[in-house]
Amino acid sequence: MTDEGCSAVTSALKSNPSHLRELDLSRNELGDSGVKNLSDLLMNTQFKLEKLDLCRCSITEEQCLILTSALKSNPSHLRELDLSRNQIKNTGVNHLCDILKDSHCKLERLRSVTFTNKN
Repeated sequence: MTDEGCSAVTSALKSNPSHLRELDLSRNELGDSGVKNLSDLLMNTQFKLEKLDLCRCSITEEQCLILTSALKSNPSHLRELDLSRNQIKNTGVNHLCDILKDSHCKLERLRSVTFTNKN
């Protein structure tokens, strides 16, 4: 799935946000607009997603910052997040840690956050 496919999925979920509890988008190239649309969905307080799998989605450090900003604005539902095998680097990891410090954060599992350090 690409930006366009992710936009279609998030658009459908925006029209009926309250029922979906798990979303697996792993191994897709979501791109900037896909991540932005997903982040917009995560900010919706009616969207009660509990598990989000974004493993191997080529998420960059900048895209991770967009996601973490969305999770900071609506931290109360997501319980599992998988960002493994992405390129989120130190800054992305630090922003994820900031979410965990929030007393409203319900995140119970943050899977295999890996990052590469290219010299």
